[in-house]
Amino acid sequence: MRIRNPKVRFSSIAVENLQVNSSSSSPLFTMKLNARVTVKNTNFGHFKFGNSTATVSYKGSPVGVFVITKARAKARSTKKLDVTMTLISNKVSTDAHLGNDLKSEKLTLTSHATLKGKVHLFKVIKKKKSAQMNCTMDVDTKKQAIENVHCK
Repeated sequence: MRIRNPKVRFSSIAVENLQVNSSSSSPLFTMKLNARVTVKNTNFGHFKFGNSTATVSYKGSPVGVFVITKARAKARSTKKLDVTMTLISNKVSTDAHLGNDLKSEKLTLTSHATLKGKVHLFKVIKKKKSAQMNCTMDVDTKKQAIENVHCK
């Protein structure tokens, strides 16, 4: 019996309160995202993980952080968690072409998270496992929507 790493993904993301300033002197965006994170556990025992933080970045510069609270994904099931995050681009360097991306109405964001925990089999065997999420997504600033979400 092989114990596998669980999978963490975004299942849905919605944009709220998107504000864009695409001026050439100081381009800036702020937005609130409501997302559903899923933890898929394919093992025959439950996966119990602790609190974890996930980072959302624009071209390598962090623009937001959100917390994934500790939970338990039952055996052979998917745990759904709702998270809310606020993204602010004030820490992005000016040479990152933020102004051009805002004028083209398309931002590419990446997200990374690691959930560390244990898979419990038969209430006897406990094996440390971690689930990792690496996602890229496009934000359409005109439609105020998330498109092309790809997770690994």
